Amino acid sequence: MSAPERIPPRSLTPPTRLPPPPSTEASRLLPPSELLALGELTVRGQVREASNAVLYCTVEYDGHSAPCVYKPVAGERPLWDFPDGTLAQREVAAYEISEATGWGLVPPTVLRDGPYGQGMCQLWIEVEVAPDGAAGDGSADGDADGDGSGETGGAELLALVEGDEPGPGWKAIGYAEVGEGRTALLVHADDVRLRRLAVLDAVINNGDRKGGHLLPAAGGRLYAIDHGVTFNADDKLRTLLWGWAGEPLPNDVLEVLRRLADQLADGGPLCARLAELITGAEIEALRARVATLLRTGKHPEPSGQWPAIPWPPV
Repeated sequence: MSAPERIPPRSLTPPTRLPPPPSTEASRLLPPSELLALGELTVRGQVREASNAVLYCTVEYDGHSAPCVYKPVAGERPLWDFPDGTLAQREVAAYEISEATGWGLVPPTVLRDGPYGQGMCQLWIEVEVAPDGAAGDGSADGDADGDGSGETGGAELLALVEGDEPGPGWKAIGYAEVGEGRTALLVHADDVRLRRLAVLDAVINNGDRKGGHLLPAAGGRLYAIDHGVTFNADDKLRTLLWGWAGEPLPNDVLEVLRRLADQLADGGPLCARLAELITGAEIEALRARVATLLRTGKHPEPSGQWPAIPWPPV
């Protein structure tokens, strides 16, 4: 195996001959969540590789328009460990928590009626692709000191490398089979954006953080999508972002978690909003997870009672 090899992100390519997304210039004059909630949805195509129905749409309202994703509840496949017809609400709840942290890691997401009934509607994110050879070489400009303060630009987020050490700027996840009886070390970038996302996933109890759910965008932004299997009252955390497991949480993250704990108190607007989306037991479990992170002051570690890494990982 030529080392190292990049892990390609999961394709989100819409069907052929889709019209190009409309210009989002006008939508900047209107809050994206308002545009998503009030605009007229027009289905343009389908994201075919998704396990549930995912429709590529445009949303238009009062002269403003933007591309978006619409996931109708009617297109959700039943899961044994989640109540039927609740994945869309969980996606919106994940957005609400992301906004409460101030990290802006989840694209604007609303719950609304659409052409196929109620569903989740989320702003479409255009992925910024790094130039060939600029990413995944095991030496990205991450945080060589290991405190998670660096950022790796573009799509330099995941890689497979030879050897037993991740190298500067990378965090080891584990070994992966690469064919013909060979293995390689799976690593992710030691990147402040990913570290915050690892904390967000621990808070919302994300059961499916795959590499294809990471969307590097213009301006150095990183977004994360697909949050349907979240907020379970039981421990379901499955993620590729285990590189900081057991390490102390940065002080700025602890401060964010303290503010989040306050916002989750009974009677607050965030708690009232979440009560419309998830159950009371799930809200209590959410509070308990935040309290545990504050008490331990550390990133969580795999429980050993649940598969730690989702399959397929990308």
